[in-house]
Amino acid sequence: MTTIPIAVNAQAMSDTALERLLEEVRACRACADHLPHEPRPVLQAGADARILIVGQAPGAKVHTSGIPWSDASGRRLREWMGIDEAVFYDAGQVAIMPMGFCFPGRGASGDRPPQKACAPLWHERLLALMPQIRLTLLVGGYAQQHFLERHGHTSVTDTLRNWQGLGPDMLPLPHPSPRNVAWFKANPWFEGEVLPALRERVRAALAQGTETGGSSRSYSRRTTA
Repeated sequence: MTTIPIAVNAQAMSDTALERLLEEVRACRACADHLPHEPRPVLQAGADARILIVGQAPGAKVHTSGIPWSDASGRRLREWMGIDEAVFYDAGQVAIMPMGFCFPGRGASGDRPPQKACAPLWHERLLALMPQIRLTLLVGGYAQQHFLERHGHTSVTDTLRNWQGLGPDMLPLPHPSPRNVAWFKANPWFEGEVLPALRERVRAALAQGTETGGSSRSYSRRTTA
């Protein structure tokens, strides 16, 4: 009789649970009546992920491709983090969980706000199955308002100026959209102070996965239309 180690069996059960949950998320139609298009939830998750990126919501290009951050904003974000696409899109290393999983449509000036139903429906369930997260990046005001409410978040600029007070496991970032170029120019301290810390924390978080022998169980970032 073959005995399966308890730890291995528990990990397999966790992997299966995450796969099933991702299937649920990608089939979600909770906001169908509020979207100008067919819902297409876009996210990336892996049980061994060390870094979690919480952004706003997919843009039009991401809605079309089904691949998170597959646009100009994503290119800048990867540059900020100091990693390439191979690492960024390895769900065994990086998880991507936006505030709204579907493209919300265009507004008067840019995209509309993310749908409010996604976070309470899915975030806690997803996080419970990604216990190895060592660094959470809060990209933009919507993510910061949600996760940093008890820290007195008032604006992206004020939150970033006090980034060191959040501890080593959480880091706020402005949205890397080309629309934010004026903010980047007006706040050169971000590039000089925050980006070096970001890259060092990213390296440290990913190294923890290597040191502990974490595997790269990877659940596809792509979605069905």
